[in-house]
Amino acid sequence: MTNTPDLPERTPTPDPPFVESPAPVLDEATYDRILEPRGAGRLPLGDGTWHQLARAYVRVQLISQGAVFVLVLVAAIVAQAVSGFMWQWIPVGVVLLVTAIGMIITPRQARSFGYQLRRDDLVFRRGILWQRVVAVPYGRMQLVDITHGPLDRGFGIAQLKLVTAAASSGVTIPGLTQGAAEQLRDTLIDVAETRRTGL
Repeated sequence: MTNTPDLPERTPTPDPPFVESPAPVLDEATYDRILEPRGAGRLPLGDGTWHQLARAYVRVQLISQGAVFVLVLVAAIVAQAVSGFMWQWIPVGVVLLVTAIGMIITPRQARSFGYQLRRDDLVFRRGILWQRVVAVPYGRMQLVDITHGPLDRGFGIAQLKLVTAAASSGVTIPGLTQGAAEQLRDTLIDVAETRRTGL
């Protein structure tokens, strides 16, 4: 009987974390950091790399809101010139005030959006006053959809929508660059296929 030397036990190596290979594309022409609420009760960012929206998203939103502001104002002036009544300035004033406030807070609001690719899920957060953080497991994704309107195309941005079995857990990420949206879609589809087994 031959003696065999005792071999050290092999410990299983943990699975590597999800590698963010498309990170350079995801971070092109975006903001450099997420703005957090200042209160103590804010939702923490946690660890990991957060990606943000494209800077062009703010320009698109300001143009859209500015167009609404001008159209409402012109419609009110025309209505007064035709009818001679002044009552329409009450609802018009409310609409113009809300639109102006939206234009003021849009740059800060856009910088509160962020998403993170983790090992098992994508985490999306948004909001300053009303904060929302959603984690979408890769294996539960049923559809990854990219949409963009004429103005979005002009500025090279798109929005990416993740649809899951539970409608409430779906996520729409607005204001991605076209390249980032396509790369993120392809990455999520590839990862979702590998995680879908056994579900």
